Amino acid sequence: MSATTAKKIDLEKYGALIALGALFVLASIIGWPYFIRPENLVNVMRQSSYTGIIALGMTFVIISGGIDLSVGAVAAFVASCGVLFMNWVLQATGGNEVLAILGGVSVMIALGFVTGALNGLLITKGKIVPFIVTLGTMSIFRYLSLQMANAGEFASQSQLYGTFGMSKIFEFTVGDQAVSLPVPVFTMLALAAILAFLLDNTRYGRYLCAVGSNARVAQYSAVRIDRVRFWAYAINGMCVGASAALLAARFNTVSTPNFGLGSELDAIAATIIGGTAMAGGRGSIWGTIIGVFMLQFIQNMLNMAGLSPYLQGVVKGIVIIGSVYIQKQRQ
Repeated sequence: MSATTAKKIDLEKYGALIALGALFVLASIIGWPYFIRPENLVNVMRQSSYTGIIALGMTFVIISGGIDLSVGAVAAFVASCGVLFMNWVLQATGGNEVLAILGGVSVMIALGFVTGALNGLLITKGKIVPFIVTLGTMSIFRYLSLQMANAGEFASQSQLYGTFGMSKIFEFTVGDQAVSLPVPVFTMLALAAILAFLLDNTRYGRYLCAVGSNARVAQYSAVRIDRVRFWAYAINGMCVGASAALLAARFNTVSTPNFGLGSELDAIAATIIGGTAMAGGRGSIWGTIIGVFMLQFIQNMLNMAGLSPYLQGVVKGIVIIGSVYIQKQRQ
């Protein structure tokens, strides 16, 4: 193997990580000294985690050759149902907050699985293009949420749920700076480890890449492509449910018009920036985590530079297009 070939392989493998490091240095310069403060970095990770958990499931969907535009609307729907169930359990048990939270979070994850499974069935059994299916379910679940709340919000009656949303796995101080690991960040990293193992070390992961790369060849190799794609959407739905539970806990309310709004764009962007091929067939869970942090670094850096939030969306769009263009040049 020549040195040039080895260099290309290294760049393909570590390109996103190198870009993250360069972006970190740039953000540190622009936002000096505030960006590198532990409190800010912890906040950046927390902000990243909600989209990051959704992006982990989106990685499976895109590797399979699909797309899911409904994740933001599904998050609003499952969070609304979960908070309503939580409040009902509180009243039924005379204020047992622990049982109510367990029940509400379980409902959110279960409903996330059901909505993901619905998308998967419509795509695999109904033979409908994923873009159309998820565009339709995006509208269905967003407007169901709006109808349930009359375009308002659902507030949790559990103070413990709000406390849980802001809790940390650990926290310690270095000088006058606090260093901590928030629960949403821990959840994202734990899910990433599980899904990375599933993708890289199991038969299902190999089948997923095979289906996304060439479904017809995979079918000739006795791979049940419909089952593989179905579980990609089901896993994505459960990730959406977990993210919705954590985001609802952070605010202790669900604002149906805004909850999860734009999550689909951020999740897809993070996945593509992290190296997952838009055409399917290959991808990396840890690459997606890097993509999530890159997006949040960009947003945090632009905030510190005083750039309008509307122009931040322009920058995000440019980054997405650039990432896809780079992928196309590699291919």
